[in-house]
Amino acid sequence: MKYTRIYHILLFLTIGFSWLYAESYRTDIFNPNVKTLRVMEAGGDPLVRPILNLDNNESLEISFDELSHDIHYYSYTIYHCNADWTLSELTTSEYIQGFTTVDIDDYEQSVNTTQIYTHYTFQVPNDDMRLTLSGNYVVRIYEDGDKDNPIAQVCFSVVEQRCQIVAAATGNTDIELNGRYQQLNIELDFNERITDPRNEVKLVVRQNNRTDNQAFDVKPNFIESNSLKYLNNKNLIFEGGYEYRRFDISSVYLLGEGVDDIKYDHSYYHALLAMPANNIGRAYSTEFDVNGQFAINVENSDYDDTEADYMWVHFFWPMEEPFFDGLIYVGGDFNFNLMDERSRMKYDFENKCYTYSAFLKQGGYNYQYWFLKKGSGKATLMRTENSYWQTGNEYTIYVYYRPFGQRYDALIGFSSFVSNQ
Repeated sequence: MKYTRIYHILLFLTIGFSWLYAESYRTDIFNPNVKTLRVMEAGGDPLVRPILNLDNNESLEISFDELSHDIHYYSYTIYHCNADWTLSELTTSEYIQGFTTVDIDDYEQSVNTTQIYTHYTFQVPNDDMRLTLSGNYVVRIYEDGDKDNPIAQVCFSVVEQRCQIVAAATGNTDIELNGRYQQLNIELDFNERITDPRNEVKLVVRQNNRTDNQAFDVKPNFIESNSLKYLNNKNLIFEGGYEYRRFDISSVYLLGEGVDDIKYDHSYYHALLAMPANNIGRAYSTEFDVNGQFAINVENSDYDDTEADYMWVHFFWPMEEPFFDGLIYVGGDFNFNLMDERSRMKYDFENKCYTYSAFLKQGGYNYQYWFLKKGSGKATLMRTENSYWQTGNEYTIYVYYRPFGQRYDALIGFSSFVSNQ
């Protein structure tokens, strides 16, 4: 009897605390031979953050390159996720109509490129697989039916718009007035009555598609009959940061913006970026950017997907001595805004600068230098790029709803806007 009771206590603790170890999914690549993983609205603007409307006949186009001309047999499976991007409790039959696994059979080989590759593409949903519920989804791509070893994964969301979102950004914050920060004020108006809005509604806000500094499950300041207001909410204060830096490598013959030199070493092209201007201490000036995104483009071609070449892009950031209290990362959508060894800059003591190299497909790119203090999970630009309340940042707002008894987080509201535009 004693051991039975101990067993049940241990079982209860295991189940009760298992959420602490649940994996939170992010768009990422796991195979070094896979490059340029992208998701966009099928036939739409590649610089618009992709989201599907449940009630419309829309699709997303997902594509990637594999660095060879060998044919690989790739498939994918889609999983439903909670608001925090952990797997939901739903079975596939509850959110998918059709097949749960689909093969990727649309591919083309590169043409006249120094780096050979095969370009794969597919759309979701499609005739073989339809999505029936709103919320977050992750597409897991794998080879030869091995679901336990994905080569890449893509996250996207499906919305059923059941609330109106009014949002604005201001430099008037509790921290300072028109200084380094932006305060978001948000109002949600629902088409239905929410019984327990503090517990049933989750508000998530991202700045420039980053997750390290996102505001998650923010609680409203004011609750009215069918309305939630988030006014002067301390959890919705973001660093203004600075406009993204940019470079253009669409040509191997002409130096694009932000490129100091292009060389060919009989194997690859190498693009050396221009030494960056120091933003620390300078006044804010308006500059055009696309808030961290990138576009694939090759000069004098109508077939960017298969005729754009790959080149090594070399970043340099002069600094008399390295930071000893943190690390420097290159941030942008091209590396999924992840801060790991693949995006970390290394300090060159001989040349007194931070360096970083990435193997990128021809096109135009946005990037920033981020400082991550030791022990922190949120990057800051105040040590690298500076921060201003006037900066134009893209904010995306997600409203999730899980009423009592429901087993998943429905996405019932989505909106995006650029501050100070």
